[in-house]
Amino acid sequence: MRIATWNINSVRMRLDLLLRLIEEERPDVICLQETKVVDADFPLAPLAERGYVHAHIHGMKSYNGVAILSRLPFSSHDVQHWCGKQDCRHALAHLPGGIELHSVYIPAGGDIPDPAVNDKFAHKLQFLDEMTRWLGTERTPDRPMVLVGDLNIAPLEQDVWSHKELLSVVSHTPVEVERLAAMQASAGWIDAMRRFVPPEEKLYTWWSYRAKDWAASNRGRRLDHIWVTPPLEGALQGIKVLRDARGWEPKPSDHVPVIVDLNV
Repeated sequence: MRIATWNINSVRMRLDLLLRLIEEERPDVICLQETKVVDADFPLAPLAERGYVHAHIHGMKSYNGVAILSRLPFSSHDVQHWCGKQDCRHALAHLPGGIELHSVYIPAGGDIPDPAVNDKFAHKLQFLDEMTRWLGTERTPDRPMVLVGDLNIAPLEQDVWSHKELLSVVSHTPVEVERLAAMQASAGWIDAMRRFVPPEEKLYTWWSYRAKDWAASNRGRRLDHIWVTPPLEGALQGIKVLRDARGWEPKPSDHVPVIVDLNV
């Protein structure tokens, strides 16, 4: 089973790039974040033509939005809401083999890493706390689960271009890293990407639009993640970060797709 996750930053604007991903990588399941479209306007037809006839979409106008698109049949079309908001950030479904799949988009958190003066950062921390409690009480580590998405945190030193310079920058601050570690511990989640790329090696999935030449400066961060619970650890076959997709024309996302292969 090949699962791809991608913060596509508008599925309608980048539909051609999504179709390119399908043609080149042939994923069985695609999880998207930041689809930025209401469900009625989601471009399902060209995806169904390519075999993705099973879809769980959970979107809103202009912002956020998550989706699970699959060639494989799945049961349940559940969503979770956090922080008293219905802002379309968490969809889940059950794949063949009893695997529970989560497509998640954690809030970015704004620019100032202080919840007392930045409501967006306060929202991010509350979101992480609520989700951690839910996973710790409503789920157990013995359940086969996959969690993917834009978690908007780069936890390890080699997940950012400069650990020292980004310690006070939202996405790599100690308080966020601690929260993400607590969420990972909540159900015994395993960081699948770092099973194949050692923690000592640089690994990025996002490059800012602000860079004149993103490839040359290479000031990236690993904001997109793939986690599995212990029952699926032995099924991990490999991961792929499609770095070249950051340069796909005509309008690339600032995130790139990440793919995991599972022998299930």
